[in-house]
Amino acid sequence: MQKHSLIAVAVAFVAAGCTMAPKYERPAAPVTSTFPTGGVYDTQPGTTQAGGAGARSANGLAAADIGWRDFFIDPRMQQLIDIALKNNRDLRVSVLNMQASQAQFRIVRAGLFPTLDAAASQSKQRTPKDLSVFGNTISNSYSVGLNASWEIDFFGRIQSLKDQALAQYLATAQARKAAEIALVSQVANQYLTVLELDDLLKVTQGTLKTAQESYRITKLQFDNGTGSELDVRQAQTVVEQAEANLHAQERLRAQAENALVLLVGEPLPAGLAPGLTLNDQNLLTDIPAGLPSDLLTRRPDIMEAEENLLAANANIGAARAAFFPKVSLTGSFGTLSPTLGGLFKPGSAAWSFAPSITLPIFEGGQNMANLDLANIQKNVQIATYEKAIQTAFREVADGLAARGTYDQQIQSLERNAFAEQRRLDLSNLRYTSGVDSYLAVLTAQTASYSAQQSLITARMERLQNLVTLYQALGGGWIEHSGDQPRPADAPVDYGAASAPAAASAATAG
Repeated sequence: MQKHSLIAVAVAFVAAGCTMAPKYERPAAPVTSTFPTGGVYDTQPGTTQAGGAGARSANGLAAADIGWRDFFIDPRMQQLIDIALKNNRDLRVSVLNMQASQAQFRIVRAGLFPTLDAAASQSKQRTPKDLSVFGNTISNSYSVGLNASWEIDFFGRIQSLKDQALAQYLATAQARKAAEIALVSQVANQYLTVLELDDLLKVTQGTLKTAQESYRITKLQFDNGTGSELDVRQAQTVVEQAEANLHAQERLRAQAENALVLLVGEPLPAGLAPGLTLNDQNLLTDIPAGLPSDLLTRRPDIMEAEENLLAANANIGAARAAFFPKVSLTGSFGTLSPTLGGLFKPGSAAWSFAPSITLPIFEGGQNMANLDLANIQKNVQIATYEKAIQTAFREVADGLAARGTYDQQIQSLERNAFAEQRRLDLSNLRYTSGVDSYLAVLTAQTASYSAQQSLITARMERLQNLVTLYQALGGGWIEHSGDQPRPADAPVDYGAASAPAAASAATAG
């Protein structure tokens, strides 16, 4: 009767999930309640000033609710992102890490339940004749039965370890989610870099062609005695500089494509869909930033940091429980016989029941040190969590500052490029009319080339900023707007990586 009462009490404690972990309280966000305002932050593009005519609107949707296929409209970019999500090795590693963490959680959770093993054994022993009974020096013993053991988790040590393992598993799930969101952004940004270099190559090739023609004319004039060697050398410098830039840009273009191949995870397919030019990307520019507190539920890196904090908090419970007794139940039931044939005969039944309790008295300070370590590790995770929030706040604020200035910067660069081109045309006219020296043409040509390069780079940086801001606000997890967001540990199919079970399956029981 006492045995059954003890088991009933143990079951009640385990079912209640009692632990000695401190009550968890989410740390206050170490940032202001709103993003910066005033100055550049007040010039955010709206639906009517989002990069020109025909601009698309986010229609008030938060970044996390906008599918990446709706944010990026370039069919070639969409295809590359889709391939990367299936083949990128870093993402595959993050999935495997999540699977490993899930398996570790199941291992720890198993400690809450009794173990039951089937066992069969034979022992043979020789006793000296002068010590044997009735002169039998050889004795045999055969047994078959079941062995059971169970540590009753009165003080929540195993429960705390299980909670810690679960939080660590969920943290790796959030890390996988962050990796997927980052991959979408990385592929898009690298694709935009390739487009930028394509445009720079076109400008450089055009400049080189014009410079070569100018050099040919000035060289002909010099050979005919109507021009100076100074004009020839000045024209030559433009040609050589343009050729040097062309080779450098070709190298950068090849390297940018290699980086894109690495992100995609396979050679670029030959049948990719036609893409848009850099100037026709037309990304969404009016995604609302919301409040900094929204980042707590949109940013997987912040949720990962909080899960690690929860794991550290649970570890304190396990460290505290180590100061208290451990209660274990062990028992066996089966048959025992001196002969193999007698194992299942009447009267061969055998059983044992051995409850035990272990109370730590002197551990050399180990338990106290473990508790101190657990508290320190929790403080580390608090600082890490707060830093993740601060980093997210900074990334969004930087993106908003850039979004509020790029449109005006590009408009100024467009006017500057037009003015420099006009200056070049007029300088050429004055030179051919004999009014001005070739130095004016050279200066204007160099300035026009530089203005076009600056404009292309600014357009690319504006688009990359929009992509990065979309990621910083939590966008890139769903494929189409309106899709039901997947759990962070939802089943996936990334190439050869096998799909982990969902959180509901992992936490069952």
